[in-house]
Amino acid sequence: MFENSKCIAKLAPSILTADFANLGETFRMFERHPSVGYIHFDVMDGDFVPNISFGAPVVRSLAGGAKLPFDVHLMVTEPARFVEGYVTESTEFIVVHAEAAVHLDRTLRHIKSFGVKCGAALNPATPTEALDYVFDIVDQVLVMSVNPGFGGQSFIPACMDKIHRLAEIRSERGLDFKIAVDGGISRANALAVAEAGAEILIAGSAILNAADPEAELAAFDELLGGTGR
Repeated sequence: MFENSKCIAKLAPSILTADFANLGETFRMFERHPSVGYIHFDVMDGDFVPNISFGAPVVRSLAGGAKLPFDVHLMVTEPARFVEGYVTESTEFIVVHAEAAVHLDRTLRHIKSFGVKCGAALNPATPTEALDYVFDIVDQVLVMSVNPGFGGQSFIPACMDKIHRLAEIRSERGLDFKIAVDGGISRANALAVAEAGAEILIAGSAILNAADPEAELAAFDELLGGTGR
């Protein structure tokens, strides 16, 4: 459905801090840059994380006309209850937290039953072992490199070890899940994170809160070696 970028890793800009009155133009800006591979939606319920963002109606209203696939990150309690609402023609991934899904295996398979790729997220203090029995199911493992709930936080350096370990597990088991990293991603660390094994770099405030977001994305294009999708 969607072509892949030739970048060393793909950006997935989060719209958490976007100007919602001008989301159409924000999407068009993302589409102009080859380093951008996804649009990331941070769904927060005020329970699993101490913040509330937006729900399924917002995601559904933006689907269809978007030229980039959606990466939907459910930071919610009992995520299986909400999965179906985020299944749209633009949704590529729905990611749930290992800490929030009581029956993680069942929830991941539930996501895949809709023809959508599934992902499992790990908070900074959650070890990779939490996913030992679902690595063969997941299409994406999301490493939270900040404690989830708010944008603008600093990258937690210890999370680099987790990225390296996931890359080792993937190689050792002959798997092909994507490694995504969310939290504190900027041009200062994006290349190191990608070289550690991550293919999806989720950045929000580093792009949308920049003095010139378009120029910031152009700098990411050059940094990540984008030459087109």
